[in-house]
Order: sequence, then structure tokens, then C-alpha cells
Amino acid sequence: MKAMLLSEYNHLELTDLPKPAPAADELLIEVAACGICGSDVHGYDGSTGRRIPPIVMGHEAAGVVAALGSEVSGFAVGDRVTFDSTVFCGHCEYCLRGQINLCNNRQVLGVSCGEYRRYGAFAEYLTVPARISCHLPDNFSFPEAAMLEAVSVALHGVAVSEMIGEESVLVIGAGMIGLLLLQSARAAGAAKVYIADVDPTRLKLATDLGTDEAIEASGAALTEKILSLTNGRGVDIVLEAVGVDATISTAVDCVRKGGTVTLVGNVSPTVTLPLQKVVSRQIRMQGSCASSGEYGQAIDLIANGKIKVAPLITAVAPLNDGPSWFDRLHAREPNLMKIVLDPRPHAEVQQ
Repeated sequence: MKAMLLSEYNHLELTDLPKPAPAADELLIEVAACGICGSDVHGYDGSTGRRIPPIVMGHEAAGVVAALGSEVSGFAVGDRVTFDSTVFCGHCEYCLRGQINLCNNRQVLGVSCGEYRRYGAFAEYLTVPARISCHLPDNFSFPEAAMLEAVSVALHGVAVSEMIGEESVLVIGAGMIGLLLLQSARAAGAAKVYIADVDPTRLKLATDLGTDEAIEASGAALTEKILSLTNGRGVDIVLEAVGVDATISTAVDCVRKGGTVTLVGNVSPTVTLPLQKVVSRQIRMQGSCASSGEYGQAIDLIANGKIKVAPLITAVAPLNDGPSWFDRLHAREPNLMKIVLDPRPHAEVQQ
């Protein structure tokens, strides 16, 4: 089968690999769409240490069932499916609690990090456990389905923030996850959702997607603006979608006393925490890891139009074009959001 292999850092090549065979509990999927995640771009240059070559990356994907393992039920050849990026075991203490994202034996598709190597979906075929898979509605396009992983991450970030409705929310960072956090917070009943970034193009998109105010500011200027919008109080919840010292510090300054800062972005391995502000203002700092069963909710919200993903898809391209798209994303070419690759023969460019 054709696959896009990270054979060494900063080098992707189209190659032929053996077509996998499903184990007893697995589905063989013919991949129809796989999105390029920011984590893949960071893995491409080795900066994360979680894409150790050689590896076929890709975890935001969907396709068609091509074969079934002997123990699989509930699926049939020809079914249109998507699947979680997290391969959870289903029997550890966290899985039994429903916290599948915290599974003791967790693996992620398209990741190689020393502890394991799990080939991903930048290929014509891959195998996944049936337990992480779900059916797609007939009217759901494959590029839309490739967005479900990112939508589920955003929904999980909102879920762990324990929103009850009518909150004021600030999203810091108007990248892919930030724009989905904006829509997820709105879908969860937030009264006001503000979003901040330093990129006016992204903020224009945020405006189109329904933010109450798109704020082109950072640091002290952002804090001043939020305090102005909230009569000096601060917002109830900050959804931080960047993950560096400066933005996390600003998040703490923008939240009200007793409020919640949820950390979704994780660019930096470590950050400096403004401890006295967190303690003296009794701020809850909440981490959010991947997703934990939000795929069904994500499908429903996209299907009913409460979360819009089509405006976030910059292009759909054949797998052969993947290396050039990675180069453009790695170079931070402006105005690129989500690139979806189609590994099927005769895939066409859609822009």
C-alpha cells in the first residue's frame, strides 16, 4: 500500500508498505481523509520527541471498513467510520471509570515516542480496534469527519471546565483548537465568549464563527481589555489554547477570583506558574488531555450546525501532495488552517 513515511526528521517520502491485516478485535480501514494536526508538524521536525522516525503519522481520520477481525461485531465491510486517536485498553482502572484518555496503556495513532510505535493514517490502509471506532452518518463528508478528533478535543476541554451555562469565557489562541473551543463553549451555553490572538486573519474567522469580541492583543493589553469588558471582574473561565508561559500568565490575570483556567494547549513542556495569584485568588487550574468519549457529541453538533468545521478546512489534497503541505505548514505560511489529505487513488485537490 502507499503511505507517507517520516523516514527522518524534516523528510517525508511516499513509499510502499505492507498492507496490514486486522487482528481479531480490529477493523481494517481504507482511509478516505486524514487531517494534518499541529502536533504532526511539530513531530515532523523532532521538536516534540513523539514522532521518532520511521513513523507513518496521522490520527485525525475517517474511511471505509475494508475487512473485519474474527471477533468484531456491530460493523460490516463498506461501513463509513471514524475512530478515536487514542487506543485505550478498556480494562485498566481509568478505562473502567470512563476516563479512556487516561488509560494506563494508552497509545496514540501515528505516534512513536520510545514506549511504543503505532503507525497512523497517512496511508491507504490502517488497522484500529473496533472499540475506538464509530459509524458516520451517510450525509457526513470524509473531510468533515477528519475534523471530529479536533472537535472532540475542544468539547473535552469545555467538559472538564464544568460549565453549567451563562458563563463568560475567554479563549486564548485562535488556531484550530481555539476556534473549536469558541464554538464548543457557545454550544455548552456560555453567555459571552471572547477570543484573543495576535493574528487578524484568524480573528476575522473567529468573528465569522460567532465570538462576542475578537481581541487582537496579548499580555497586559489583553488583561486590560478583558477587565474593561467585565467591569473589572474577569471572566468565569479561560480556555488556554497555546501553552506557553506568557499566555498562561495572562490567563490567570484575566480570570475572576474563584474562576477556572483550563489548559488545553501544551507547546511548552514546562511553564512558570504565578503561584501567589493562583492561591490568593483561589483559581482552579485544570488540565485537559485529548478527548474521552466525545465523538458522538461532536458528530451531532456538526450535523446540526452548532459547530462549523467547513470554514476551517483550507484544502483537501491527495496524499502525494502531503510532503509539500507539511513544508508549507512548517514554514508557517499565513492563512493555512486545516489541510486534509486523501490517500485514495485518484484523489483530487479541493481548495
